[in-house]
Amino acid sequence: MEGVSVRKIKKICVFCGANSGKDVAFVNVAFHLGEVLGKRKIDLVYGGGKLGLMGCVSTVVAQHERQVLGIIPSAFTINNLVGETCGKEIKVATMQERLVMMMELSDAFIALPGGFGTLEELFQMISWAQLNIHNKPIGVLNINGFFNGLLSFVDHAVKQEFITPRARKILISATTADELVDKLQAFRSEPDPALSKLKWSPSSSQKEKLDLTLRL
Repeated sequence: MEGVSVRKIKKICVFCGANSGKDVAFVNVAFHLGEVLGKRKIDLVYGGGKLGLMGCVSTVVAQHERQVLGIIPSAFTINNLVGETCGKEIKVATMQERLVMMMELSDAFIALPGGFGTLEELFQMISWAQLNIHNKPIGVLNINGFFNGLLSFVDHAVKQEFITPRARKILISATTADELVDKLQAFRSEPDPALSKLKWSPSSSQKEKLDLTLRL
């Protein structure tokens, strides 16, 4: 990465399935991502518990003596539904509170294969980046083409002018964990000039009036 300014990433939030998936490659890539984070001395933020790919990543990061933080809705902890969190655990009341805390405590975001919950978390972070709520890098680890269909759909939405080319750059993809972390570190935010005028401070009593067409 010679000649490229590198973003300092200390904590990465990983979104992924609470199942292991059909392809053993998904489990292998989750273990390998944990290895990469551990060797690069990057701490993990995740959704808590020890099920599926979430458990694979968190276990390996903890084995490398890096900090692991699970942020989990209290409802999931009843009857030990998702298993014991590997590392420190913070319980929250709602799914939205969980996502906000993940955003605030992380420097970047990675999505591994997963279902509706993973996709919700991924696109929530993308839309918040588009709205300039945060400027942190977001990527998908596209193992065995798992995200090919999703990436094609996003490109289709760009062609149909529902997503701007500038906004498309928010979503990074790579086929290996090392390549993806490198891309996250090299990411440079390009906020929309109009959307960057939005005021999201909790103390703001009102948002600026903007003469624009939101493509969300």
